[in-house]
Amino acid sequence: MGNPFSDDPLALLLGKWSVDINIYSVSFRIILVIALASWIGWERSSKRHSAGMRTFIIVSMASAVSAMLDVCILAVHSGGIPIISAASVVSVAMLSGNSILFSSRSQIKGLTTSAGLWACGIVGLAIGGGLYTIGLASFFALIFCISQLPKAEAILKDRSNHFEVHLELKNSYNLQDFVTTIRKLGLKIDDIESNPAYTNSGLSVYSVSMTISERDFKTYKSHKDIIEALRSLDYIHYIEEMK
Repeated sequence: MGNPFSDDPLALLLGKWSVDINIYSVSFRIILVIALASWIGWERSSKRHSAGMRTFIIVSMASAVSAMLDVCILAVHSGGIPIISAASVVSVAMLSGNSILFSSRSQIKGLTTSAGLWACGIVGLAIGGGLYTIGLASFFALIFCISQLPKAEAILKDRSNHFEVHLELKNSYNLQDFVTTIRKLGLKIDDIESNPAYTNSGLSVYSVSMTISERDFKTYKSHKDIIEALRSLDYIHYIEEMK
């Protein structure tokens, strides 16, 4: 049974068996997507994210099988549409969306894992359809993005004039003291939002967005330095930068 994507460079390099749908190519594609998905899943699991190896493997393998089924169907019914692959993309998108959580500190959790899960499904579709070059190129781009770019993001965020903190005060009356201190430090408060998740905790909890307004202060102080200085104040129970 022929594959309409027979011009793929890696497929041509591997040979005709990898282009057609047969026991060897099916086995090879499934093993390949499992290996690639395991790599991405391991990277997420190592950072204690909810979607780990099994989730990524299942999603990627299901997407690859969907693509292979569509290749078979389209070979018999020419002029059709890859409906199984389309359904697979929608299903993975819904599953990815459900992995996004909001923590009690008003932080979005699982956004990168969600996007990675969706992208891994697309990689599975590419390999399942016999597009090895696109699948592998996409995989290496994906693994680079989720494993290496966070380091660059952290550097850029720490050099930014804007940042947001999770702030826990021992008493609501201390908020005015905090605002006064922030202004003395050369910072500007852009927004203060009360966090209702801590209503019965006895603490006054806020999400505070700030801007470093003084150039000299920014030159010598990082976000970490600023937060460490604020943490020493008696009326602050806890403070951390929101990622």
